[in-house]
Amino acid sequence: MASRISGQETKLRGIPHFAISHLNKGIGMKRVIKQVLGIDVAQKELVVCLGRMHDDLTSDLFAHHIFPNTAKGMGSLLAWVGKLTDPLLAVHYVMEATGVYHERLAYFLDDNARPVSVVLPNKISNYARSLSVKTVTDRTACEAIARFGLERHLEPWHKPQPVLGTMRQLTRERDQIVAERSMAKNQLHAEKAQAQPHAASVKRVQQRIRLLDRQEKEITAEIADVVREDGQVSESVKLLRSIPGVGLLTAASVLAETNGFELIRNKRQLTSYAGLDVVEKQSGTSVRGKPRISKRGNRYLRKAMHMPALTAIRHDQRFKGLFVRLVSKHGVKMKAVVAVQRKLLELMYTVHSTGVAYDRQYLEKQQNTGQQASSDVQWSKKLEAA
Repeated sequence: MASRISGQETKLRGIPHFAISHLNKGIGMKRVIKQVLGIDVAQKELVVCLGRMHDDLTSDLFAHHIFPNTAKGMGSLLAWVGKLTDPLLAVHYVMEATGVYHERLAYFLDDNARPVSVVLPNKISNYARSLSVKTVTDRTACEAIARFGLERHLEPWHKPQPVLGTMRQLTRERDQIVAERSMAKNQLHAEKAQAQPHAASVKRVQQRIRLLDRQEKEITAEIADVVREDGQVSESVKLLRSIPGVGLLTAASVLAETNGFELIRNKRQLTSYAGLDVVEKQSGTSVRGKPRISKRGNRYLRKAMHMPALTAIRHDQRFKGLFVRLVSKHGVKMKAVVAVQRKLLELMYTVHSTGVAYDRQYLEKQQNTGQQASSDVQWSKKLEAA
């Protein structure tokens, strides 16, 4: 019997893994039902790990490799994966978002019709801690990503439309320039407040502020041109701008950061993506943490909603009613502002999904038909419960 098994192993030697898995079906062994490639992306290299899950829900990691983070290295990666996996079963490529270094590979995989998912780094790091891995290296990182992909159902990632990608670059560049201008203005104030200001230093700071003002105006005009040149994006921006407090820059930022709401399935997913979801920590009678927003999401999206919320509170009675009621309840103005941010973002998603512009006279129309109470407080209660 032993010699017979040895003879089978000799025959299987050199046969690809996917072929062996098909042979295993005939002899009653485990069948592969899922294949995942975990990728740890660095600036210059891609550290990868292949994993597979069997029909009895057990999994194993069976191959490792390092490729250069170049176009040639990405092509070699696909060839290597093709040799070691079952061509009849799709391989899911999973990586974590590492600044901008992961984008080139993600675009390459999407262009080659490979299913790819990009996961937030905090999710991978929290999962890796549950594995009790004491040594953290590129290899253990890609192994954790592979196991995470095998155990979880991940949404596929798709590259943004070119127009939305351009809008994202421009809106983020403008945010950076505005932040730099604020720093320069603070520096100018400090220079002028000194006992003996240095005239040349003051002049240079003023010149820098004028340069940033000019660049900010140029970028804003460029964003307007990009929106105007694309009919679909222009129509979406027009719909979003019907909402109180939402202007061109806010609409462009939200569409760019959400890829036109392409991967958003519901309001809860949207607020979680923006980091505006509420988290609470309680345990027994001794641990009673205060509810707060998670901030584990797209910070550009949260930042884009701040000024529109303040504007909506000042100029729209419905959002003002919500703000006043929440402040009277707990006395924290910023918490009420954050609640308005979340409601505005959800309203933008609803308007974009339905294709129906925001109706400022909706409340009055409902009052005339007797279907809505006249109080702004009652409206705000319904808005909060939605």
